[in-house]
Amino acid sequence: MKPYIIFITAFLAVISFSVADLSATNVIQKGEKVYIQDRTGVQWDVTQAKSIGFKPEIFQYGIGKNAFSTLEDTHLKDNIPSHRNPRVIGIEEEGEAQAYAVPKMKRHEVANTHLGGKPVAVGY
Repeated sequence: MKPYIIFITAFLAVISFSVADLSATNVIQKGEKVYIQDRTGVQWDVTQAKSIGFKPEIFQYGIGKNAFSTLEDTHLKDNIPSHRNPRVIGIEEEGEAQAYAVPKMKRHEVANTHLGGKPVAVGY
């Protein structure tokens, strides 16, 4: 009986935190515009989303912009192997190919580069 009570108590605690987190979205109406405000104070325009049926009060906005640093071209072309046989993410465009080592991408999540004369953002 005791493990059952502990399970129910833990389950109710998780549910209460989940509901509290959902209700924490700050929705702001300014004229005809609708915004949500993240925990850093930045406001995001969600007017179009609301107009097609989305409910701004249940939006989740993640960790915010600039929460992690991106890799830039200068950091991608060092040609220093981080592992003997690393896993890579590979892309090819118009005969030009590049590979991005997964261990390096784990720390940065996004790499900004150019491929085939076009700007590319590689995400992991």
